[in-house]
Amino acid sequence: MSKDKLKQYIYIVQSSKEIISCKIGITNDLERRLKEYNSMTGKSKDNIYQYLFTCEVSDMKQVEDDIKAEFKHLREEKSREMYFYNKDLFEKYVDFIKSHKMFAEEIFIKAGVQKEVVKIVKRTTPTLKERGLSQIDVINKAKKVSFDEFYTRYEDVEKELNMYDAEIWKDKTVFCNCDDAIGDAEDKNNNNTSAFSLYFIRNFEKLGLKKLICTHFAGVVDLFNSGSKGYIYTYIFTKTRTKEFKDFPKGYTGSFDDPLSLKILNEEADIVCTNPPFSRMIDFWDITIKSGKKFIIISNIQNPITTAYIPYFKENKVWAGYNRVDNYLNPKRELVRAAGTWYTNIAIKNRQKYNHLKIVPLKKIPEKYKEYDDSKTLLVDNCYIPSDYKKPFAVSARSILNGLLEKGYKIVEDKSYRGNKNGKKSYSRVLVQKV
Repeated sequence: MSKDKLKQYIYIVQSSKEIISCKIGITNDLERRLKEYNSMTGKSKDNIYQYLFTCEVSDMKQVEDDIKAEFKHLREEKSREMYFYNKDLFEKYVDFIKSHKMFAEEIFIKAGVQKEVVKIVKRTTPTLKERGLSQIDVINKAKKVSFDEFYTRYEDVEKELNMYDAEIWKDKTVFCNCDDAIGDAEDKNNNNTSAFSLYFIRNFEKLGLKKLICTHFAGVVDLFNSGSKGYIYTYIFTKTRTKEFKDFPKGYTGSFDDPLSLKILNEEADIVCTNPPFSRMIDFWDITIKSGKKFIIISNIQNPITTAYIPYFKENKVWAGYNRVDNYLNPKRELVRAAGTWYTNIAIKNRQKYNHLKIVPLKKIPEKYKEYDDSKTLLVDNCYIPSDYKKPFAVSARSILNGLLEKGYKIVEDKSYRGNKNGKKSYSRVLVQKV
């Protein structure tokens, strides 16, 4: 066996047909592995696999195991090495690999089909050619992203909202202020009604609600086949029966920051419950939290270590809900995957994810899950938390989502922490400290 075949590699590969996921794998032969992907039985000819990143390591199995442990929450299936993908997540994967003690060097890779040399540079977006995309593909994808056409499934809404004490809803006005539309509440396929609206209509009397107000966005895309005009839907219970009606105010956009939407938020709403557009999440959080209203919303799982959101967690204005949300529906009602979770400012009772936190003395944390960066800041992984460490230390989003801030720890900085390890930037974390 030649010396080359004994080399060990970590790679990130992506299919041109699955641009919201990628595979992180290991091999002794990069060219052969890529050919295997592109010659799979049953794969269409236009579904091209391309490397996004490749590097040589000294122990590929160890690096692979550490990747699985670190990014467990980003794996699509436990039995496969498929991970959720977007630009920020890609940077985190690459940063983690390149800061690993087994990392040897980033390398060039010769794409067998295109016969060209491709170099992926740390924290650089892959080229369109490397990802098997054309400019038109990118334009079309950008349009879809700007429309935020991911719909929440009814079962995910029901699973989360059923966890809360029924008393929080009694005599309250619920405001679903992001792209919600109302069709037939008895429609078993839920094709023309958002999952949030449907849940509250079906459970209106059971929850003892006072009123449900939903808005429909007047965007370019006709969400839920409900018309392109913005409108306000109201469902209310009177002494004798329930009433529902739609109002189409002149010039109303249906956006959560439309003046009329803000008026409803500030003057009528008690609880906001929705899946905000991911492209405008920062604005939505700012408006909602400043309003002082209660809320249960869906957002990205990386928010606890993202600078724009960290102050809210630090100031105890928001925390994780009960469940993750990994599956959504596109306009064709096809299942798509994205890494989301519920956030709220309503008390969580009996948080099961406390069990995922491993709060133990520092000396009992396995060596592979603790290290110090160049500034001597302690970095801990896999939800290990030092119970006897008094200085600030850095953790991943998963620890915050599992309820660390409810266990006697606090965030100490208003921004993400990315220290240097051996002169190279580590991936994003947040600094916490025992109170």
